[in-house]
Amino acid sequence: MTGFRRGVRLGIDVGKARVGVSRCDPDGMLAVPVETVPRSDTSIERISELAREWEPLEFVVGLPVNMRGEETLSTTDAREFAAQLGRRTGVPVRMVDERLSTVTAHAALRSSGRSQKNSRSIVDQVAAVVLLQHAVDTEKSTGHPAGAVIDLDEESADDA
Repeated sequence: MTGFRRGVRLGIDVGKARVGVSRCDPDGMLAVPVETVPRSDTSIERISELAREWEPLEFVVGLPVNMRGEETLSTTDAREFAAQLGRRTGVPVRMVDERLSTVTAHAALRSSGRSQKNSRSIVDQVAAVVLLQHAVDTEKSTGHPAGAVIDLDEESADDA
């Protein structure tokens, strides 16, 4: 597969307390924040509603690995959340390495003059924007989508 696949994508930054959601335009020019969804039993349903509204080509879900690229408890949590989301919506889910997205989001918010305390409600959205923009830019520059599509039957991803 070469070239950029046209279509809206929803970026998902899965956290223990909140889930950041972003989206990009069909041409992948710009990722923008959508909302922060509280992490609860209704998170998947709320993101499913957003998917019905935006009709994404795919979800781009952050794969939190440590700096050495090793999986952690957060990795397992994100994979399980992504699999539930994919099964619930029928929309393909692509897991993308998100090692620096939250760090980058905090730095961007700090440089815009926001304190960490004042940023808590939006940092997850900004992390989702960073993640999605990186994925779109990677696909545009290489002709290949970033990350790996998860197999919803297996509940695991192929090698990224």
